[in-house]
Amino acid sequence: MDPYSAEGELMNIHNAFHAGQYSAVTTFDTSSFSSSNALSARILKLRAQLALGQHAAVLSELKITSNPDLSAVKVLAGYLQSVEKGQEGGEAVEAARTLASAQGENLTVQLCCGTVLARAGETEEALALLARHQGSLDAVALIIQIHLQQNRTDLAAKEAQRARKWAQDSLLVNLAESWVGLRQGGESYQSAFYVYEELAQAPSTQTTHSLIGQAICELHLGRLPEAESALQQALALDSNSADALANLMVLHAIQGQDTQELKSRLEKVRPGHQILVDAAAKREAFEAARAKYSPKFEV
Repeated sequence: MDPYSAEGELMNIHNAFHAGQYSAVTTFDTSSFSSSNALSARILKLRAQLALGQHAAVLSELKITSNPDLSAVKVLAGYLQSVEKGQEGGEAVEAARTLASAQGENLTVQLCCGTVLARAGETEEALALLARHQGSLDAVALIIQIHLQQNRTDLAAKEAQRARKWAQDSLLVNLAESWVGLRQGGESYQSAFYVYEELAQAPSTQTTHSLIGQAICELHLGRLPEAESALQQALALDSNSADALANLMVLHAIQGQDTQELKSRLEKVRPGHQILVDAAAKREAFEAARAKYSPKFEV
């Protein structure tokens, strides 16, 4: 039996992870799980800790390990900690390459090392590694995310369509189709909204992630008050949610409101957030272009 299927014992903890219920994952009772699924459950818990920013705790727990799965999580933790400190994480990238070369058939290695390589900009290496998966929806989801980052919505859509044929009504395939739909636009906005709304409005699955997803759909659908309500709900759950702050900045900019306070809050929470990095790059490019011209005044 597939442990991630509707009848499998990993389904609930797996769905909780992908719904963004990271705290619930870390405290999930796995004492009744079979020994064959113990490692998979532990890996999900460790990845949930990383999603919560507990990089040092994970590195401490995995200080000494020869297990390829745990080694892959350790590499990812090291990379995330380096990036959090404002470093490039080159040592972790090399470790990811080495581990991928030696254990490339291991799914956790594919997922964790693939994530490191993709985030470091080595997307082709990441895709080559992930392409070795054997029917893993987690790997497919990561491939879709990489294609979307490459602005290859066509390739992302094909991956999602293929996954739908064998993943049936899996939560992760529904989310993956929503990611693609938000890039495709049109009627796909509404379809994506339904997925996030179902997660965001149910007390058992409501998270900052699901509320932010709902808000982004509302933004694309032109429902600005509803988008603000969802983002405020997300911040009520986690006042330091960087993505909620970033999307609220976008919303306020669209509405012509001042965004300085939100920007300051975001800079404190996550100074390396992509929206801040992109804004700084565009500002630098503008200043470089402006420097090429000098105003002329006629008397």
